[in-house]
Amino acid sequence: MLLCLILAVMTITVGVYMRCVTFPFGPGELQLRRSNEDSPTKNSLRVEATSACHLQDIECSINQEYNIHCKRDEIDNEVYVPFSFLHQYFDVNGALSTTSVGGSSVADVARFDWMHSNAKINLPKGKYDPHGVFMYFENYNVEVRDRVKCISAAEGVPVSIQWQKSGYFYPTQIAQFALSHYSKNLTEAAPRVHVLEDADASQMEWHIPKASNMSRIWHPKFNTNVIQFETAIGYSSAIFINPRQTLDLLLSVDLLLVTNSSSLMVKVLNRETKLKYNLHYLPADLLLSVQDTNIYYGMGRLSLNRWRHLTRDLHIDVQKAIVFGAKHSPIKVRRTDLEILSISFLGIGFYDNITLSTSKHLAHFYDAAEWLVHNQDPQTGGWTNPVRRSLNGFAELKPGWISAMGQGHAISVLARAYWHSGGDERYLEAAVAALQPYKILSRDGGVLAQFMDKYYWYEEYPTSPPSFVLNGFVYSLLGLYDLNNTAPSRVACEASKLFTQGMHSLKQMLLLYDTGSGTTYDLRHLSLGVAPNLARWDYHATHVNQLLLLATIDGDPLITQTAERWKGYMFGKRAKHN
Repeated sequence: MLLCLILAVMTITVGVYMRCVTFPFGPGELQLRRSNEDSPTKNSLRVEATSACHLQDIECSINQEYNIHCKRDEIDNEVYVPFSFLHQYFDVNGALSTTSVGGSSVADVARFDWMHSNAKINLPKGKYDPHGVFMYFENYNVEVRDRVKCISAAEGVPVSIQWQKSGYFYPTQIAQFALSHYSKNLTEAAPRVHVLEDADASQMEWHIPKASNMSRIWHPKFNTNVIQFETAIGYSSAIFINPRQTLDLLLSVDLLLVTNSSSLMVKVLNRETKLKYNLHYLPADLLLSVQDTNIYYGMGRLSLNRWRHLTRDLHIDVQKAIVFGAKHSPIKVRRTDLEILSISFLGIGFYDNITLSTSKHLAHFYDAAEWLVHNQDPQTGGWTNPVRRSLNGFAELKPGWISAMGQGHAISVLARAYWHSGGDERYLEAAVAALQPYKILSRDGGVLAQFMDKYYWYEEYPTSPPSFVLNGFVYSLLGLYDLNNTAPSRVACEASKLFTQGMHSLKQMLLLYDTGSGTTYDLRHLSLGVAPNLARWDYHATHVNQLLLLATIDGDPLITQTAERWKGYMFGKRAKHN
């Protein structure tokens, strides 16, 4: 009888255990249940603790195509679907968090935040100012992007590897780099600037080896003192200082190197890994080279015997070199981990105004503006892209194509440079010349296309047939608006005409991009007769942000109403069905 009783107890226990087996979701997955009183559109769902004994394994048939493992609550007759499936199937996101509740006895309550879109809407703070912050670009950090190989020491602008791994100058990216730093200069606190050496009021104690010498001499052209140096061959002969800076990593110096073997060197310590990096800035046609912990940036052979103002973010220079030289996953260097151990000069040359600061936004802005002035095609007024570009379904763009988005961004940069510099005509002339491609059909080398032989459109990608990319078109309009509101009236009228023409087309074609639950990136479904190219949520958010900004300068209710409807799509709202 005892044995029978034991067997009975074991049988019942095993049976109960089999029905109460733990819900077999993968690591980090959740079971979500919507309470009857909750609205299905709310952004947060409760993570409910349901007795495991009520859950039963079942198979969920997805459109009779495949099955996934789910759970069923036998008591409430509720089915639980893994959120990992919902994430992929409905393109939604979610994250676990804890919330403290209760008075004296605080308890952490689990909470799951459901997000239809991770993209951010940036509401305008007022009417768009063509001399002020460009959209929300103060949040951009172009140089940090993975598709930026480095910042050229010769030009002071980013080198892209987006469509060609060897690196090239991408005008759109360079203009975004400029607009980002211009906007940061207006929104951030004034930088902390530490003047190390100016050969006058601020002088450092330099370490000078026996075979080397340096002296402070008067420079009649600059009407100030500069430092002249001459060293023997070999790094041990370099003159140097030890600033021991950890927070101010923006190095700025006026520099003239006389010989090919001359260089500026900066030794930086990673206090976390204890690795020391030697940054070399050379008068050579070299983009970036890495040999162990030696990092070489070339300033170009044309920099010899010419004064130039060099501005370098040492953190970016180290990080880009680590990524470039890494054979495996590169380490991420935090800015706060770096310390400048020494700044040294080798060879023969002159230098002045060595500073370390927390930022140099205007220096980066003007480096990019100067690049645009010097690299504009004098025949077409465009900034050509030196790489091939393939868009699925369209004929491949050959090197030398011009982008309306790049033209618009560049005009926005040059208009601000003209205004901020107090009227430097070089910037105005380049901006006015950049209007030419707006008037030339894309098949003839410009950026102009027509929709239904009626509405004029400025093409981000001058494809055949036209692709009608929305976000690039709006950026091209902003460039026209900036120039129209900055240039003297004698030259502003042409930009005004092109802007008005573009706005008319936008209002007539805007709703073609509306899917009822999101937007399309372009109009290839009309140009090619294929499925729509749906915009990712970050591009959709860009569409919304652009319309919200345009609404501050154009009171047409179509723009505002469309922006609000499209914003609702990001929170799960849909257009009504019939």
